[in-house]
Amino acid sequence: MMPAGILLVDKPGGITSHDVVARARKALGTRKVGHAGTLDPMATGLLVLGVDSATRLLTFIVGLDKTYEATIRLGVATDSDDADGTVTATADAATVAALTGDAIADGIAALTGDISQVPSRVSAIKVNGRRAYDLARAGEEVQLNARAVTVSRFDVCATRRTETTLDLDVVVDCTSGTYIRALARDLGDALGVGGHLTALRRTRIGPFDVADAVVADGIAADLLVPQARVAASVLGAFAVTADEARDLRHGKRLSGAAERLERVPMAAIDPAGRLVGVVERRGADVKSVMNVPEEPA
Repeated sequence: MMPAGILLVDKPGGITSHDVVARARKALGTRKVGHAGTLDPMATGLLVLGVDSATRLLTFIVGLDKTYEATIRLGVATDSDDADGTVTATADAATVAALTGDAIADGIAALTGDISQVPSRVSAIKVNGRRAYDLARAGEEVQLNARAVTVSRFDVCATRRTETTLDLDVVVDCTSGTYIRALARDLGDALGVGGHLTALRRTRIGPFDVADAVVADGIAADLLVPQARVAASVLGAFAVTADEARDLRHGKRLSGAAERLERVPMAAIDPAGRLVGVVERRGADVKSVMNVPEEPA
């Protein structure tokens, strides 16, 4: 029987996140595989997969903060805000050459902190039941609403100039739902030269780092991270006795146990180190809001 767990995969460029899921299903011999947030085909980096009952934990992972390394090209705008799109505007070479470090720093500062961001028109956001990128590719007008996101770090690590463009290598820490392509677009617009993304790599999701990930062709069952360890790292461990674990699994509340919760929700872990489920406070009691099948000790 396939054990439940989380798999960290370093997605290569040129394939979709669904392609990685398909490879995992084939390698692990199960269709019970899902992921916690897509990466564009152009992008590389960390993809978190859930296997078997651990797919239930993906809900708690998808919303975690993320870190990206990216290259922004100033001087050229595209219809997709990245290098896969069609060029829609090219800035005058003299205007790009005149960009100063202070002007770029001011533009980045305006895109740091709590900001309102309009996602890229080729994002996976649904509009009337259809993906925005499907509408855009069909030539239909796409109107997306701005959303509140937080960019806690937006650092320039290196710059490279050509006669017509300026490339910025950046590192971004941000909340879930932030579009790095949109940051490139908005920075280029603010500087009056246009901009798009030429490279994107996700290096972190919450406590998970791409340095610990396996390549897409190296997926194997023995690389699964146990779901109890994952749940504890994301939610914090709530230790329960064997009797309490049985009660939670049977849908019963733990009377008067809420004072033991350090935060909510938390991961209930039994004495054998197995994940019981995710628990929350109900008045003075603790109740399971998501159980997982009991694994062999």
